[in-house]
Amino acid sequence: MDIRKVKKLIELLEESNISEIEIQEGEESVRISRHPNGVSWPQPPMPQYGAPQPPAAPAAAPASPEPATEMAPSYQGHALTSPMVGTFYRSPAPGSKPFVELGSSVKKGETVCIVEAMKMMNQIEADRDGVIEAILVEDGEPVEFDQPMLVIS
Repeated sequence: MDIRKVKKLIELLEESNISEIEIQEGEESVRISRHPNGVSWPQPPMPQYGAPQPPAAPAAAPASPEPATEMAPSYQGHALTSPMVGTFYRSPAPGSKPFVELGSSVKKGETVCIVEAMKMMNQIEADRDGVIEAILVEDGEPVEFDQPMLVIS
């Protein structure tokens, strides 16, 4: 294949939004990709925005401050937080028994959940002895760094 044709293909690829092109002439073929090793990464979804909401009418200020009626539940125990950003899993495999349940006794160093990050399954261990007082994250939900996942009392 003529090198001038290959150069022209590279120019076409750079000028367009195509991520990969493959051309075959007889027994010769060439593949040109913008991604290393020919790996095509999925494009992130475009954010969807709704119509802007009209501003709310200002409410009259209450005469005296009132306590909030809806508050997040508070727990007396120690919050076990995520050491990384990833996906929280309660069990070692889909359909298998969870590592811990509410009321389960745990020992320091015992695996209590998994956080998947970059296709790596990271076993998260209890950092103290105690009883599971609360499970704050649903199975399969994303977690952020330092987000509380479980409460051990």
